[in-house]
Amino acid sequence: MLSKLKIVNQRFDEVSDLIIQPDIIMDQKRYVKLNKEYKDLKSLVDKGEEYKSAISNLEEAKEIIADGSDKEMVEMAKMQMEEANEVIPKLEEELKLMLIPKDPEDAKNVIVEIRAGTGGDEASIFAGDLYRMYTKFASDKGWRTEIEDISEGTSGGFKEIIFSITGDDVYGTMKFESGVHRVQRVPQTETQGRVHTSAATVMVLPEAEEFDIDLKTSDIRVDYYCASGPGGQSVNTTYSAVRLTHEPTGISAQCQDQKSQHKNKDKAMKVLRSRIYEVELEKKLKEDAAKRNSLVSSGDRSAKIRTYNYPQGRVTEHRIGLTLYDLSNIINGDIHKIVEELKLHENAEKLKATDEDL
Repeated sequence: MLSKLKIVNQRFDEVSDLIIQPDIIMDQKRYVKLNKEYKDLKSLVDKGEEYKSAISNLEEAKEIIADGSDKEMVEMAKMQMEEANEVIPKLEEELKLMLIPKDPEDAKNVIVEIRAGTGGDEASIFAGDLYRMYTKFASDKGWRTEIEDISEGTSGGFKEIIFSITGDDVYGTMKFESGVHRVQRVPQTETQGRVHTSAATVMVLPEAEEFDIDLKTSDIRVDYYCASGPGGQSVNTTYSAVRLTHEPTGISAQCQDQKSQHKNKDKAMKVLRSRIYEVELEKKLKEDAAKRNSLVSSGDRSAKIRTYNYPQGRVTEHRIGLTLYDLSNIINGDIHKIVEELKLHENAEKLKATDEDL
């Protein structure tokens, strides 16, 4: 552990020197990356100092006890040794987790796409419930949400809604939500009181910044059309809606949420860039099978990941076998427990792979 911390300290000193260099500050892309690394290393260095201090206290206590000439000092040393023996294993576990290489994607903002699946109108209503769940969760975390595009359901909710979440380490938290979410409840339209099963698909894409991928303007086809749905005459009669198509891949994105054609184009470009980036990320994850199998962070979108059972007030997270009887709070945004359990599971898998090196 101490040898690992020595390497961390050396890198911290290097980065500390680099981020004050004028040429680095001028290179915004590199500066942002190094600044993030500096913050991560700083917390690790601080924790390492705690660990080294505890080791030092333990060694000092052992020496005093071995000497044995001063009984009062020996008693104090025994207390010091007991305290050190208690804190050192905890600090070692914390350091092991902190030393696990971080996924560079985890710090990114995200684009979330929720689409109604099987279940007709009830699936659209459920998609709306999931959207509210995520916006409330984001609010609790101090993150900001913004709708990018929307297609409303005929009886409420959404056939599809795309929105962005901006904040600290958003993708690292939200990536576990990708997959099929299933709901079991009596729909509002059901007259016989029968429980129906509906579904919605959630996709969480790391938001790609301009320097993440090289998009050539000549490769993007731009189509303008009249927006549909609510928004008044100015929305429905002007060519404000925008569809962008990346011709080399066939990937497209559209936006009709804003009255301004320019704003719709900017929003569609943000979604398009993230969709293309996610395709590249999928390729990278497939090449790294061990990483891909650690958890379903960017896994099979057709996989059923969670069931929300209203009659029993139960939520089941199928990937880790977690069942919580707290549906009303969870659907109102309190998914903290589920997210933390998924993170713990992923970290445990990573520790298995790296423990022998630590």
